[in-house]
Amino acid sequence: MNTTLIRSLPALALAVLASASTDPLNLGSRRELFVDDYLIDHAQGVELKLHEPRSEGTVFTFDQPWEGVTSGYVTVFRDGDRYRMYYRGSSDPSYTIKATVRPDEKIVPEHPQYACYAESTDGIHWTRPNLGLFEFQGSKANNIVWVAAGSHNFSPFKDENPAVPADERYKAVASSNYDGDTKRPVLLGFVSADGVHWRQLQEKPIITDGAFDSLNVAFWDPVRQQYVAIYRDFIHGLRSIKHATSPDFRHWTPGVWGEFGDSPEAHLYTNATLPYYRAPHIYIAMPRRFLPWKTYFPEMESTSPGTSDAIFMASRDGVHWRRFDEAWVRPGLHERNWAHRANTPAHGLLETGPEEMSIYLERDYTFPSNRLERMTLRPDGFVSAHAGFPGGELVTKPIVFTGSTMVLNYSTAANGSIRIEVQDEQGRPIPGFLLEESPLIFGDKLAEAVPWKHPQGRTDRSPFARLAGQPVRFRIVMRDADLYSIQFK
Repeated sequence: MNTTLIRSLPALALAVLASASTDPLNLGSRRELFVDDYLIDHAQGVELKLHEPRSEGTVFTFDQPWEGVTSGYVTVFRDGDRYRMYYRGSSDPSYTIKATVRPDEKIVPEHPQYACYAESTDGIHWTRPNLGLFEFQGSKANNIVWVAAGSHNFSPFKDENPAVPADERYKAVASSNYDGDTKRPVLLGFVSADGVHWRQLQEKPIITDGAFDSLNVAFWDPVRQQYVAIYRDFIHGLRSIKHATSPDFRHWTPGVWGEFGDSPEAHLYTNATLPYYRAPHIYIAMPRRFLPWKTYFPEMESTSPGTSDAIFMASRDGVHWRRFDEAWVRPGLHERNWAHRANTPAHGLLETGPEEMSIYLERDYTFPSNRLERMTLRPDGFVSAHAGFPGGELVTKPIVFTGSTMVLNYSTAANGSIRIEVQDEQGRPIPGFLLEESPLIFGDKLAEAVPWKHPQGRTDRSPFARLAGQPVRFRIVMRDADLYSIQFK
C-alpha cells in the first residue's frame, strides 16, 4: 500500500495553527472523504494512504470476430436494475508480439473499429445482446451500436438532468479526426433515447480545443447542475487533460488545463473522471499513466514503446487535482500487462455489493487474451487518513454541520483504535466532548454512528445535536487505524 505524508508539525506549531482564524467549512450533511486534505488543518503521525483495489479476475474477454487485440476504451454505468458497458471493438495484430502467442490462441484478423455494447445484472457476468443493427461480414448478429465517425472512442453516459428530453436521455462524446478544412481533431456529441439506437447530436462539433486522441468523458454534474467534459490535449509535449462545462451539452466553455500541484510531470493517457456516487461534489479520476521512455518488450521498441500503470486523483472543481503519484494499480505478475498501453481503467465505478465497489481495467492489450479485469474496493475506500502503530492525530479545520450523529467509515487493527475530541473554533476542548470522554472506537465498519455517553451515564443517541450549526473542530486520535470518510446525519 502507498502513503503520502500530509504534514507533521511540532506541538507548539499545532497550538498556533489551532488558534488561527479560518472560515468554517459548511459540510451540512454531506459525506466527506479523505481523498485530499480538504478537512485537515494539521496532522502529526497521520498520512493519506492510497489503497490498492483487489483483483477479482477476468469478467470479459474481447474475443468476438468484430472485437480483438486492440479492443478497449470501456465505459460502464448503472441504469436502473442493470449495468451497461460500451467499448471499442478493434483488432490491429501489427501491434502483437507474435513470438508470445501460444498455439492455442487465435488472433482476430484486422477489421474497422466499432462501438459495441454489453450488459449485466450484477456487474460481474456480462452478455452481448444480439442487436441486429449493423452488419459485420454479412451478418447483423452482433452487439455493435455505432460504426460511423466516433467509433474509435465512443463514451456514453446516462443523462440525469431532470430537464433532459426523453429522446436525449443517453448521451455520448467521441472524437472525429478532422473539422472540415481546418484538419484539426474535434469532439462530437451523440444522443439516444434508449442507449442502443444512437444519432449524432448536430453536424458541428461540440468542443474543438483538444487533441481528443484517447477516451474523452462527459457527464451531468448533479451538484453544480451542469454538463462537464474532461478531455485529452497536449501541453509541453505531455498528454494531459482539460475541463469544460456546458448548460445544454451543445455550447461549451473553453477548456481549462488541469492543475496537479507539486506532482511531477506525467503523461495522462486517459482520465476516467466521474462524480463519486456517494459524494458527488467530489470528482474521482482513474487515469492511465503512460511512460513512453520505458519499454518492457524489446520487440516493441520501434513500433510501440512505453509501458503504463493506473493512478488515482481527486478534485473538487475538475481543474485542481490531488494526484497520488504512487501507482494505484501496477502491471503485476502477468507479463503481457507490461506492454505499452495495457492497464487502462474503464470509465465508471459500479456498486456490486453492500461491501464493495468495482472498477474495471483493460488487461493484455494487443494480445489475443485482451480482456477486462474486475477489481474491488470497500465503499469510500480509495484513500484513508492512516495512523500506524505508534499512533498519531489530526485536527480538522473549523466545520459547521447539520444533524445529530457522526457516522464513520473506518477500519482498525485489534490493537488499534480511534478517539475523538470536539473543540471550539479556537481549538479549545468543549466540556462533555473531551478526549478522555470519547468512546474507544475500534473494529471495521462502513457506516457506524459514534456512540457517546450522556453525563448521566446512558448512551446518547444524538450526541452532536447541540453542536450543529456552530463552528467546531474535531481532534481525531488514531492508532493502527484507517479513517475513510465522515458524515453527519
